Formats: sequence, C-alpha cells, structure tokens
Amino acid sequence: MTAARLAPPSPERPWLVADIGGTNARFGLLEAPGARPARVARLEGADHPDLAAAATAYLTGARAAGPPAAACVAVAGPVTGDRVKLTNSAWDFSVDHTRRRLGMDHLEVVNDFAALAMALPRLEEGDVVPLGGPPPRAEDPKAVLGPGTGLGVAGLVPVPGGGWVPVSGEGGHVDVPAATPRETAVVELLRAERATVTAEDLLSGPGLARLHGALARLRGLPDPRRTAAQICADRRDPLCAETLEVFCDLLGGFAGNAALTLGATGGVYLGGGILPRITALVRASGLRRRFEEKPPMTDYLKGIATCLIVAPDPALLGAAARLEQCLDSTAKETPDDPAQQ
Repeated sequence: MTAARLAPPSPERPWLVADIGGTNARFGLLEAPGARPARVARLEGADHPDLAAAATAYLTGARAAGPPAAACVAVAGPVTGDRVKLTNSAWDFSVDHTRRRLGMDHLEVVNDFAALAMALPRLEEGDVVPLGGPPPRAEDPKAVLGPGTGLGVAGLVPVPGGGWVPVSGEGGHVDVPAATPRETAVVELLRAERATVTAEDLLSGPGLARLHGALARLRGLPDPRRTAAQICADRRDPLCAETLEVFCDLLGGFAGNAALTLGATGGVYLGGGILPRITALVRASGLRRRFEEKPPMTDYLKGIATCLIVAPDPALLGAAARLEQCLDSTAKETPDDPAQQ
C-alpha cells in the first residue's frame, strides 16, 4: 500500500480488483465510483509465474483504456507485510515491486476472506440463499467462511459512526469439529497417516476427496480416488452421498464454532467455490442442525442467520469496497482546499 492519494476510478484510469485462489485468479475493472466490477475474467494461476504477470495478461485481454490507477488484490493466505506467499500456490511476490511493475499509484493486498467479509454489506437479495434462522441483523458483527482449495474464515465488525472493519485469520487450520463416532473414526484414520488433522484437511476441495477416501476405507472398500467435482456430480452414488452428508455436518459444526467465537449475531455467510454447486443438497442437509447443536448455546445460535453466498465473484465486490474505503480515507487526509493543507 502506498502513501499516494488515491484517485477515483475512471475509464482512462480504472481500478483493478482481483481474487487469487490456490487454483484460479479472477480479475475485474471498476471505471466509476460505486460500480460493480466489469470485464471479469478468470485465469489459471499455474499458467503465470506471479501476480504481475497474471495481471498484465488480464489487462491485455480486457483492453483497458489506460493503466489502472489502483488495485486491491485478495489472496488465499495470510498478509502480514510486503512479502506475500499464497498458502496453496507457488506464487511468492513483493507488493511494492508488483505495484511498480504494473505502473500503479496504489496497490493493496488483503486476505481473500477479509475481502469476502467486506462484500457482505453489498450483497443483494439474489446474491444469497437463506440456510436457516431469522433474517440477518444488518448492523451486527458477521462471519464468513467457506471451502475451496482451502478453508477460509473472516469476521466483519461495525465501526462506531459507520463503516466496517474485516477481521481475518487462519481459522481453517483449527481442529476438526468431529462430534459423532463416524466423524471421530475418520479423524483417527487420517491421524494415523498425518501429523495433524485440521478442519481444512476435510472441509475443502482436497478435503472432500480425502473424506471420500477415508469413508471408503472405513467400510473396507477400495479408495476410488474421486475429485471434489466428481463427488458433487455423482450424488446418487451411496459413498458420494455419504461423503457430502458428513461434509455438510462438519461444516455446520465449524460454522457454529465461528459464530460463537466471533459473536456473529449479524449472520454467518458461507462462500467458496464448492457450496454453490450443491445448493439444494446444502439446504436439505444437517448443516443448520449441527450449527445450532451446541448446548448450552443452542438458543443463542438459533437467533443467528446462516446464508449461502451464490453471487458470482463476491470477493471482487469486497476488494472494490476496500478501495472505496481507502478513497474516503485519503480524501479526508488530503483536503481539496489548499488553504487547509
């Protein structure tokens, strides 16, 4: 992030927003304040050596009228300084060096679920599917989590006087919320093969495949080595159906833990790349039951909404919200009247 004053987006100097996961890199442009990202495109992360190369390829294909004045990039991994290393990707880059390579005045890199959290107040009615509980409380703290290449978690806290602050972390690496003999048996089986078993080891795309293999072995069956996409597509297969059942149950328990930890009375939102593919199954699953099933806090959790985000590329909305937040901040810090400077 630079100290330069942030200029509003325009067709000649748009803002670039991006969401970089372990597999895909999504980009979009904003050409006016308050606009939704346009010209959204997805690139394969493995096809490009780093962020600057991928962004350059996108901008060339998007035929932007001019170089972006600013960018906000959401990445799947912790962001603690200038050096950014993605958790499930080989990308490793300097924020300032990337900014200079792209010729931008301002570049900020944030955690992808922090960006997703920033998107929550901007989601419209058609962007979410209710999964249980009362309507979300608009002004209360919120949580967002979801399985993709990894398992992301973040909170969103209201600021006195207006606005929001995201709270990001690495909550996907906590222990598995196993609560039944079957779930405990899966965890024990995996612990015999790995030093630790985290929630992400089961509640992610690779985790769904791992869960499928573990359930097969518990039943004395050969591991069919199916991918997450194949498991979601073949729900009539008994083992795939069982895998998705356990997956949703565990995710409900994990979401309930997040709600209790963050005090997310404004709602718990589920995102990521897997769940929108199986929306009907998620709604019919035991996810909400397991979310609430935490005595003595069951009544507290019954008062918290759970929602599934189905909007396309919601992290791009959050990245745009973050840039607008920076625009407001720099405008206040640098008055237009020279006499006030």
